[in-house]
Amino acid sequence: MIPGMRPKVMHLDDFERIPGPATLTWLPVRATLGVEAFGCNAYVAGAAGEDVVEPHDEDDAFGGQQELYFVARGRARFKLDEEEFEAREGTYVFIPDPRTHRHAVAEEPGTTVLSFGGPANFKPSAWEWYFRAEPLFDSDPERAKAILDEGLRENPDSAGLLYNRARFEARHGNPDAARAELTRAFEMRPEREKELRAAAAKDPDLRDLKDLTA
Repeated sequence: MIPGMRPKVMHLDDFERIPGPATLTWLPVRATLGVEAFGCNAYVAGAAGEDVVEPHDEDDAFGGQQELYFVARGRARFKLDEEEFEAREGTYVFIPDPRTHRHAVAEEPGTTVLSFGGPANFKPSAWEWYFRAEPLFDSDPERAKAILDEGLRENPDSAGLLYNRARFEARHGNPDAARAELTRAFEMRPEREKELRAAAAKDPDLRDLKDLTA
């Protein structure tokens, strides 16, 4: 990562267009933006019948990557091993097995497919769990608790998950458990303790824990 690197904003149409393998045109998204966390590129077909994903696989010789494709414009016909299907605009195609042979051909001029890839060692951010859990706090508390527990198994040091677990416990009448989780959250992020206490003081679920939110 480059320290101090500024955010970049580019429209799909503003990337350089480079002739790629077979008939596709390659837009070097990753290299242009300087993305280091995962592979990402885009491919455009000038005419129907042209490739938008060249025939290939991602076996160990190429790093064993998983790939996700997104049809941003037009329609593409994918072939994954022996399975064929049409993917219209707005369709995701996820290929978890690097050994799967893949190929996609445009069915409309200008069809554009975005690609994202990387080895299967990515660790999701903790917010995914508490974003999934919060809408279920009241409607399905058992499921909400299970999601938070799963998140904490994956991210035991997440102050955000602990904070939201405290909210869950307080909402369901368990102030001692809420107090314990909130205290752990403060301990995990001492540099943000003041900020977390202020947030808790305003939070409808936590503001009654006055000894911790003052």
